[in-house]
Amino acid sequence: MSENVKSENVKSEPEKSSPHPAHNKFENFLEQGLFASRWLLAPFYFGLAISLIVLLIKFSAELGHLALHAFTLSESDAILGVLTLVDLALTGSLLIIVIFSGYENFVSKIDHTNHKDWPEWMGTIDFSALKLKMLSSIVAISAVQLLKQFMSMKAVTPESEKVLYWMVVIHVVFVVSSVLLALSDRIAGHGSSDTTKDGH
Repeated sequence: MSENVKSENVKSEPEKSSPHPAHNKFENFLEQGLFASRWLLAPFYFGLAISLIVLLIKFSAELGHLALHAFTLSESDAILGVLTLVDLALTGSLLIIVIFSGYENFVSKIDHTNHKDWPEWMGTIDFSALKLKMLSSIVAISAVQLLKQFMSMKAVTPESEKVLYWMVVIHVVFVVSSVLLALSDRIAGHGSSDTTKDGH
């Protein structure tokens, strides 16, 4: 009697239907298309690499102007010229960080086994570290711009004071943003490490 009841219960249970093969093919095709769409970012990073040439041209022009007038420039003008070169160099370094880290994080890994002079930081920067390095570079560029504006002031006028005031405000905003981002990443890192410890 009990065997008959068990057999009836087994028959009454709905059989699990296997997923449709066409549905699986469409899902795989869609996922492969989405995964391949990351290559659409490659032209963006290639364009950033080309913009390095533009920075190099501006750097060379500024360096040539500074060298040609080295004996006639005043001390403040020479410092302003050097600060411009530093500003362009920092911008180029920021572009390098964005190009390599962004490409390896979002497009594809670069095989650097044949490059003996490959920098150690390349390939080890995740998205969180990329944001911190970007903000740090922006803060440095903002500081150079602020110093250039201060050095170029011939006379203190209400207009120049207003420009300098807003540049200070923007620089402080960048500094505070970078500090808050670093703190949030630090807190998130401690939280994830505590979670792994509790899991063990």
